[in-house]
Amino acid sequence: MERPKHFLYPGAIFINPEPYLITTILGSCVSICIYDPVLKIGGMNHFMLPLWNGQGLASPRYGNIAIKKLIDNIESMGSSRSNLKVKLFGGAEIITTTISQFMIGERNINIAKDLLHEEKIPIIATSVGGKLGRKIIFDTFTGEVRQKYVGNHS
Repeated sequence: MERPKHFLYPGAIFINPEPYLITTILGSCVSICIYDPVLKIGGMNHFMLPLWNGQGLASPRYGNIAIKKLIDNIESMGSSRSNLKVKLFGGAEIITTTISQFMIGERNINIAKDLLHEEKIPIIATSVGGKLGRKIIFDTFTGEVRQKYVGNHS
């Protein structure tokens, strides 16, 4: 049976107890695909910037907010933290720069790795960094993620 599909926009989180195929397109943004192999449920976030500065709303556009919300949401569906696995994608440096504040992709990757380490949730696969964007499709029932590079391959 064909799974329902959901396109995940930047700054969003999607998690559902029913099996889904979640698709997103990443440049310097990062997505965490979180999966519980016992309950066979999963979800994904798509964050644009590493840290919320405390101004305005605490939006999942920011890694520190999006990661916490994704973990809280899957736990609220009955997942045990000890069962959770993560696959991490994105964080390309689409624009070449030597100014570290502008290396958004690298900063997004680092916040994801740091917060997942703090939360004691293992990262079992990554495809991060580089110069090309990625299209990913996450099957929340199997935990499988398919990836295709996008952008100028020259």
